[in-house]
Amino acid sequence: MLLVETVNDTLNCKAALVGIENAIAKTGSVVGGRNNPARSRRWGRCSRGRTSMLFYSSLCHRDLYVDGSELRDRSGFHDRSSADAVGISKFYVACVPNAGLPDEEGHYNETPEMLAQKIGRFADNGWVNLVGGCCGTTPEHIRLLVQAVEGRRPRERSTLKRSVVSGIETLVIDQDTRPVIVGERTNVLGSRKFKRLIAEGKFEEASEVGRVQVRRGAHILDVCLQDPDRNEMADVTKFLEIEVKKVKVPLMIDSTDHLVIEESLKRTQGKSLINSINLEDGEERFQKVVPLARRYGAALVVGCIDDDKQQAQAVTRQRKLEVAQRSHKLLTEKYGVEAEDIVFDPLVFPVGTGDKNYIGSGVEVIEGIRLIKEALPQCKTILGISNVSFGLPEAGREVLNAVMLYHCVQAGLDLAIVNSEKLQRYPSIPEDERRLAEDLIWWRGDDPIAAFAAYFRARKSAVSAEDRKSMPLDGRLGRYILEGSKDGLYEDLDEALTTRGPLEIINGAADGGHGRSRAPVQREPDDRRRGPAIGGGDEGRGRVSRTAHEDVGEREQGQNNSSDGQGRRSRYRQEPGRDHPRQQRLQGRQPRNQGAARGIDSRVPGASAGRESGFRDCSLSRRR
Repeated sequence: MLLVETVNDTLNCKAALVGIENAIAKTGSVVGGRNNPARSRRWGRCSRGRTSMLFYSSLCHRDLYVDGSELRDRSGFHDRSSADAVGISKFYVACVPNAGLPDEEGHYNETPEMLAQKIGRFADNGWVNLVGGCCGTTPEHIRLLVQAVEGRRPRERSTLKRSVVSGIETLVIDQDTRPVIVGERTNVLGSRKFKRLIAEGKFEEASEVGRVQVRRGAHILDVCLQDPDRNEMADVTKFLEIEVKKVKVPLMIDSTDHLVIEESLKRTQGKSLINSINLEDGEERFQKVVPLARRYGAALVVGCIDDDKQQAQAVTRQRKLEVAQRSHKLLTEKYGVEAEDIVFDPLVFPVGTGDKNYIGSGVEVIEGIRLIKEALPQCKTILGISNVSFGLPEAGREVLNAVMLYHCVQAGLDLAIVNSEKLQRYPSIPEDERRLAEDLIWWRGDDPIAAFAAYFRARKSAVSAEDRKSMPLDGRLGRYILEGSKDGLYEDLDEALTTRGPLEIINGAADGGHGRSRAPVQREPDDRRRGPAIGGGDEGRGRVSRTAHEDVGEREQGQNNSSDGQGRRSRYRQEPGRDHPRQQRLQGRQPRNQGAARGIDSRVPGASAGRESGFRDCSLSRRR
């Protein structure tokens, strides 16, 4: 048995497993592997902040014999992330801990009795299959471990099936988290700004486009650098090396080149998504891409396209279902892909161009989603929503996208590729505008395109909730500090330096130009604070709901920074009676600026909180 041990980075572990795979291919040996994540003492995280759930989601595509964990919490053992991973792991589970953490002299001070008592609890609860001792353990530790687990029933491997993807955060895609929002702006084919930044070699600024999408509510980022005028391989490697350091959400690798996909997967933590494969050229695309997903660990977006000469792209609901069922059969039976790792794209076509081939295609998409979800319930569905409004006035596009998304979610849509910055809430759309959009989708009336275009042609697109340029200069500078963003920073600094010195700029940014030590937080309406809701006011199924992110310590998410009573800062927001990580999983990840807007982060208090806590007097000059 080969042991991949003391892992603190999922890419390192994947590289080790690929190395083992290559060795097996050369020697013909049969090998089992085990992952034993080396984790810090607090909150079940390894030295780089990865959780047990992240490790499991990153490696569950492998045929490992046993998955290991130290199962530690602040008092010693068993953190929530480890418990969740144990609950869903299809592998055997090992617990081979150190005898505590070493002191300043390198001594391990946990006695054999202490270690045996703790691991005995795991055996009593049926959590482990294999136990042992690592650093600092002695023959006496092992002797007592044997006594502690003797006669105990080993853990049974889980048969639970869940769709899970991850970056440095883990995201479970299920009924409680749909629709998962996939930010579409990090795509050179869909964003002129992003394409221009990449063409100018401004990869740092381009990465900010992704960060803004996440801050505005995206749970996944779609990354496409397939510019025919540039070297896609060079661009994607440069971009990902920066972007993965700025965002923690899962990434969707969007490319038609399987070599680009492979290099991308080598640079992304966790379990990404591949967008996309289809049967347009028969199984050729499957043969190139599916082995990469199986080797590196990735979910697969599968387009409803096949090699039919009459209608390759499925337009009708029945054709969408037929192609999905054919693809499902091939992927699960021939290529060994789990159904939970398949995400079908039923394809959405523009309904406002006048093309007779696509008249009524909007309702066909909605009903196609319903049929696929009924026939293949373990698989997920995804749509590039904005395609439906191509060619229509800008203000009308935002309305039509929101209405289309709402009805698709009601039919069972799981993921939506949209611009999270402009996503409107369905209940906030006036009834007459909603009716115009629905007439276009269902093709009602004499000429729904003309009626829709005439209504929206004279209207301007809705102003963003955060119009940066409308803020005072000092407020904009302060916001860069609060959000950790560089988007537009250098232009504003140049403007400030024309009239002031560096120290004046720092002090001005610190009080936001309002005599306080922070930039003013623009409060959003109550409905925006809870994230971009999709459903109606009384429809719980139709909102961008809570996501199961395990890495909830990110400072931009508004976490509580209160002390734990021992001079340390807690990583989690707290409410009475809620255990920290579970509460965060129930609440879900919110847009990055949400905590600040609500005043729940003690480091970034709300406007009133800043005054009450005395932050008003904490300018840089006073600190000096």
